Amino acid sequence: MPKIKKRILTGDRPTGSLHLGHYVGSLKNRVKLQDEYESYIIIADVQALTTHWEKGESLYDSVMQITSDYLAAGLDPNKATIFIQSMIPEIHELTMYFSMFTSVNVLRHNPTIKTEAAQHGFKDMTYGFLGYPVSQAADITIFKADLVPVGEDQIPHIEFTRKIVRRFNELYAPVLVEPEIIVGEIPRLIGLDGQAKMSKSLNNAIFLADPPEVVNQKVWNAVTDPARIRKNDPGHPEVCTVFTYHQVFNSAEVPEIEQDCRQGNIGCVACKKNLASKINELLAPMHERRKNYSISDIKDILKTGTAKAHEVAIETMQEVREAMKIDYFKQ
Repeated sequence: MPKIKKRILTGDRPTGSLHLGHYVGSLKNRVKLQDEYESYIIIADVQALTTHWEKGESLYDSVMQITSDYLAAGLDPNKATIFIQSMIPEIHELTMYFSMFTSVNVLRHNPTIKTEAAQHGFKDMTYGFLGYPVSQAADITIFKADLVPVGEDQIPHIEFTRKIVRRFNELYAPVLVEPEIIVGEIPRLIGLDGQAKMSKSLNNAIFLADPPEVVNQKVWNAVTDPARIRKNDPGHPEVCTVFTYHQVFNSAEVPEIEQDCRQGNIGCVACKKNLASKINELLAPMHERRKNYSISDIKDILKTGTAKAHEVAIETMQEVREAMKIDYFKQ
């Protein structure tokens, strides 16, 4: 199956609805890139089990939700191939082969692994959790992705993948592609609490499916300048979460907002109302696109995308087995 365009592989673990952090960190970029590249979007349900292994029954709803979020954000199933990881058995085969020449120490020192282990309180990491960078490397390489759009926290995983590719090609034959990294325009979006990056688990997120009244309430509760008590007090926008969001979602008005805030000419209530309005303007077309897809439509899109992705994976694995000299019946 010859490649016409350069190929992209990206995706998410289905652990719940996507939020604005996902959108500005990678999803917005994926929508733009689908017109320029051959795009494969993986719903990494196996990797979701690395932190939610006891919640397998929730995967169906999460897979449907995340696909709905993709379509709402503007991913076009006629341009981007959306597929389910667990339904491509060749990925799991390649993961095992990669694990044969990957040391445990390398995985333990991966900064993303260490950060996530701390976040989840893992004192003793499972085999699956420790090894999910290997699984991710298989996701990327089995589709011979030229480019991988990611948030900055995923860069160590892609660098690991590049090392895996070089090692495999040196050991066996140069059949795998070493991917390049594309980082989103907004590497990290702080949460509404101003304390950490936006996250469902920290309850500090605005989701792409949130209706206007929910967005209004969440923005109303967002952290602002703690030193500002009265409306006409001079503000410090550099410490205000709401101002940070204006920089991302309302850049045209930022100079005026900053000046008015510092001079005490605008209060936090008006500033928050303005921000909520801008975010709702962003989400409005997503709500409209979401209405166009029923659960039946979403299932059909996933079946079609997974079948197409499976064909590519089968072809790559034939090359991998030949390179490793384990295609026994072709000898």
